[in-house]
Amino acid sequence: MFPNSSNLGRPPFPPKHQQHSNLFNKLPLNIPPTLLSHQQSIYAEINFQNAVLSRALLSGNLATVPAAALQPMTYGSGSSGHRSDASTSFRGRKRLSEQSVPYEVKRQRFHSQCPETTVVNQAVPLPEERRYSFPGSAQSPLLYACHLPDLIGCTPPLRDILFPDPTETTLPAAKDKLSQQVLDLFQVCQQQTCDLNRKELCRTELQREIQRIFPQSRLFLVGSSLNGFGTRSSDGDLCLVVKEEPVNQKTEARHILSLVQKLFSTKLSSYIDRPQLIRAKVPIVKFRDKVSCVEFDLNVNNVVGIRNTFLLRTYAHIENRVRPLVLVVKKWASFHEINDASRGTLNSYSLVLMVLHYLQTLPEPILPSLQKNYPESFDPAMQLHLVHQAPRTIPPYHSKNGSSLGDLLIGFFKYYATEFDWSHQMISVREARAIPRPDGTEWRNKFICVEEPFDGTNTARAVHEKQKFDIIKGEFLKSWQVLRDKKDLDCILPLRSTIQKR
Repeated sequence: MFPNSSNLGRPPFPPKHQQHSNLFNKLPLNIPPTLLSHQQSIYAEINFQNAVLSRALLSGNLATVPAAALQPMTYGSGSSGHRSDASTSFRGRKRLSEQSVPYEVKRQRFHSQCPETTVVNQAVPLPEERRYSFPGSAQSPLLYACHLPDLIGCTPPLRDILFPDPTETTLPAAKDKLSQQVLDLFQVCQQQTCDLNRKELCRTELQREIQRIFPQSRLFLVGSSLNGFGTRSSDGDLCLVVKEEPVNQKTEARHILSLVQKLFSTKLSSYIDRPQLIRAKVPIVKFRDKVSCVEFDLNVNNVVGIRNTFLLRTYAHIENRVRPLVLVVKKWASFHEINDASRGTLNSYSLVLMVLHYLQTLPEPILPSLQKNYPESFDPAMQLHLVHQAPRTIPPYHSKNGSSLGDLLIGFFKYYATEFDWSHQMISVREARAIPRPDGTEWRNKFICVEEPFDGTNTARAVHEKQKFDIIKGEFLKSWQVLRDKKDLDCILPLRSTIQKR
C-alpha cells in the first residue's frame, strides 16, 4: 500500500449498462459513481515566497508560511471549484499558435505566474482524509489532502500502515554535509499533496469534457505525479484509454489527439493554453492548464505508462534513500541540460531507471528486482483496473548496505563515469543487472540503452547523436570528480537557484 496512491489519478467506471468495452465489463459491479463533484474538487494552497524558502534552507531553518486565500473559479463548462489569482492573468492575452512554439523546445515551467504551494517537512500528518476516484476500487488507501474542507459523500479510505503519508515517512539520517544537502533539497523540492490535488482536479474535469467526444474513455494520471519521484515543478502526464485493444500510434492515436486538441483550442480555450499536437513515436498533446498552472502531456492508450507508474512507485517507497537520491539526480541533469529528450538527451524516466539500476548493482544491493521477486504483482498482462492494487502487499526492503546519501550520490556518478560499459551493456531494472545489448534494430547504433521494464523498448532512444552522448558522459565524469574531492553538492548543482525553481 502506498501514500496518495490507489484512487488518485484513476477515474471511476460507469454502470454496467453503459459499458461497451470488454475491459470495462470485467470491473466489479458495486463501485459507486465517485467522480469528484464540483464542490468536492475544492483544494487549498499554501503559499511560500522563494526568497524566504531559499534563506530558510540555506540557513538550515525550514519553516512554513501561512496559507493565502483562494478565489472562486469556473472550470470547463460551468463546474465550480477554485482558481488561483494567476488564472485571470491569461484573460485578454492572445494564445500562442502551434506555429509560434517550436516542437523541440521543452517549455519552461518554473517561472509561471501561478503562486507556488509548499508544505515543508511537516512533523504531524494532516488530519483530513479524502478518496479520489479509481476504477475497481471499493476501498483505497488514505490520501491526505492539503487543508481540504469536508467532501460531501466521500468516505475516508482505510489508513495505509506499510507506507504512510510522505509527511510521516522516515527519511535516512544525514551524518555528513553532502547527505544533509541532499535531504534538504529533497524536502523543499519534492511534490506536495497540494500539487497532486491540482493535477487531479484537472484530470477529473478534462475527463468529463473528453467523455463528451469519447463516452467510454478514461483519463489516467501517470508518471512522476504518482510514481513518487515528482517535484514541485514536475509536469503532469495523462493517458487517455479509449478501448481495451492496442491503438495504432501513427494513425488512430493521432486522429484521436487531433480531436482532443480541437476541443482544447475551441471550447476549452479559456482554460487550456497552447495545445500542441506532437507527432512523436508516441504522439501527445502538450498543453498548459491555466487553472492549476501545470503543464501536461496527454497520450492515447500508452498503457505501459500506467503499469510502470506503480512499479516505480513501489521502488520509491520500499527504501527511504531512493526518492531523495532520484530527485537530486533529476535536478542535476536538468541544470546541466542533459534532461530533455526533445533535444537528444535523457528523459526523466531513463534517469530514474538509471538510479534504480545503480542501487540494484551495488556489491550489497539497496534494491531488489521487484519483477523477479513479485512476478504476480507486476504481470504485464494484468488488467488495468488491478494494476494499482497489486503492490499493496509488498513490504519494505531491508538492505544491509548502510551507505549514506552522499556516498551513494558519489558512487552513482562514478558508476556511469568509469564502470558501466556503454558500448556493450544495457541497463535493466527488470533483471537488476547490466545485460548484453540485444541485436534488434532498436538497439543498433544507440549510444545509451535503458530497457523499459514491461515492454522491453529503449527508453533512452532519444540519445541518437554521438555529440550529445559525449556531453552526457562528460557531465557524469566531471561531477564525479568534483563531488569526490569537494563533498559539496553546491559545486555541481547551485542550490539557491535550484530551490527558487523547485
